[in-house]
Amino acid sequence: MKIAIKQLIVIIGFILILAGMSWGIDDLPKETWPKKTWTNRPDPVADENALVGGDISVFGGQYPKSLNYYLDNNVLSAEVFGALFESLLTMNPLTMDYEPGLADQWSISDDKKTFTFHINPKAMWSNGTPITAEDVKWTYDVILNPKNMTGPHKISMERFAPPEIVDKLTIRFTAKEIHWKNLLAASGFQILCKNAYEKIDFNTINFEFPVVSGPYKLGRIEEGVLLKLNRRTDWWLINAASSKNKGNFTTITYKFFAERTNAFESFKKGIIDLFPVYTSRIWINETSGDVFSKNHIIKQKIHNHKPVGFQGFAMNMRKPPFDDILVRKAMAFLLDRNKMNQTLMYNQYFLHRSYFEDLYSDANPCPNPMIELNKKKARKLLKQTGWIVNPATGFLEKNGKKFSFKFLTRAASSEKFLSIYAEDLIDAGIELIIDKKDWASWAMDMEEFNYQMTWASWSSGMFKDPESMWLSEEADRKSGNNITGFKNKVVDQLIEKQKTIFDVQKRNNIYRKIDQLIYQEHPYVLLWNIDYTRLLYWNKFGVPPTVLSKYGDESSAIWYWWIDEDSAAELDDAIEMKTTLPPQSSVIRFDEVFGK
Repeated sequence: MKIAIKQLIVIIGFILILAGMSWGIDDLPKETWPKKTWTNRPDPVADENALVGGDISVFGGQYPKSLNYYLDNNVLSAEVFGALFESLLTMNPLTMDYEPGLADQWSISDDKKTFTFHINPKAMWSNGTPITAEDVKWTYDVILNPKNMTGPHKISMERFAPPEIVDKLTIRFTAKEIHWKNLLAASGFQILCKNAYEKIDFNTINFEFPVVSGPYKLGRIEEGVLLKLNRRTDWWLINAASSKNKGNFTTITYKFFAERTNAFESFKKGIIDLFPVYTSRIWINETSGDVFSKNHIIKQKIHNHKPVGFQGFAMNMRKPPFDDILVRKAMAFLLDRNKMNQTLMYNQYFLHRSYFEDLYSDANPCPNPMIELNKKKARKLLKQTGWIVNPATGFLEKNGKKFSFKFLTRAASSEKFLSIYAEDLIDAGIELIIDKKDWASWAMDMEEFNYQMTWASWSSGMFKDPESMWLSEEADRKSGNNITGFKNKVVDQLIEKQKTIFDVQKRNNIYRKIDQLIYQEHPYVLLWNIDYTRLLYWNKFGVPPTVLSKYGDESSAIWYWWIDEDSAAELDDAIEMKTTLPPQSSVIRFDEVFGK
């Protein structure tokens, strides 16, 4: 099960690369414009057979409270925002080297603190006006405005003094201190149009974006039902070689359902075209029948280099009972993950014992002990912290108060897991009460830290950055990523240390130390994960040989796939005649297809 709620990184716009130009600067160039010539080349992942046209319909999750990624830090809003707006730089889809976006040139000073960007004079807003340095500075100011609920996005911007407008197309950022992420921070946030939005209360900009710069614009919206993105034929980069064979769909339709099970039923009826499977029961038991055996629907496992995040039951450490480390550890010993994996998930998952799973390998194994169900240890820990069973009720009590807590959830599919957990908790004298809310209400409670325990699933990035989730200062920032209220002085010191280290491997060594310290504090009851993408889609698309991009999840299909008219016609005939289409590979490995 996966309930993706937030992004750990601001570089979603990079992953939606549509404006890349194939030239990478040296690691840290001088404070002069690069002298090399920019060569605009096609994306190596994109397929030269791709054609423009048609619509793709995907599951958008529950209807969001906002499409403004700066206000609602969730996966869907990040994806939509990345289609509407662009950043100064992008990243190469294979090498992750920096490449031009809105900026066509940039430089870094010798002291690694000053970053100067020159905006491409061809870069235009959808209303025909040029994108300028004023737009960049205004977006920076909006993010840092204390009145605006831009939570985790403030962290990166706070590292800089207010940017200096050098001229109409040139802007300079000066960092307050050296940090390996400064170039990424200064160049990676989406730029908004000052003239279009400056007179509007930013906290009210949720579903209307009349002026954009990216390859898509907002189309029809039916609240709670669907959202359409329309391909822009007047996008300023539409004829660039780097844009060729990408962003091929004329419309992208997101359809919203309160529950994934309802979305899957709609997928099987052809109402949705593409369905990533986060539930093993569906993958194992509900992918049979004619539409699957006759290859009308393609079923594939995609193995690429997508970073592995983590998921778990987040505990609010700011107040009792989860302000006590012994209680939190006991909660981990009371979760029967093996039973859930075996009975509900068909042993499809690996069990977490790290917050940075992909930093470990056979050559560098994770030292964190695997926690398994152990009620004896849990009862001992709870007794140590003063929770004693009341023989009259069977519940634990402390200072005359019963051990009862609410589990904040927004998905009915989580209840079968919670029922197993609740049984083992009851046996230990703890009452779990399910508090189910819709997305907007759930998000509001999370922003205000108005919860005790909830299910949280976090994506990850190529470049780990523990600051927003694990720094003590972030524990009190509303709408931030440190939802548990985690505070640890040693972790703070390590986070501070890694800021000036530009060697990724050396930073990863520090992150492993941070991971082990976090693990000992038990801010989450860790759950499970998979390291590949399970994908179902109707057999009417043209897809690149790798199916998805090197580092992307199912969302990269939106940018690299296209409607294959012949395949679509053959699918229609096969459905009508109940015939079988040719099979396709059930397992795709990026490295085998593309090469490392």
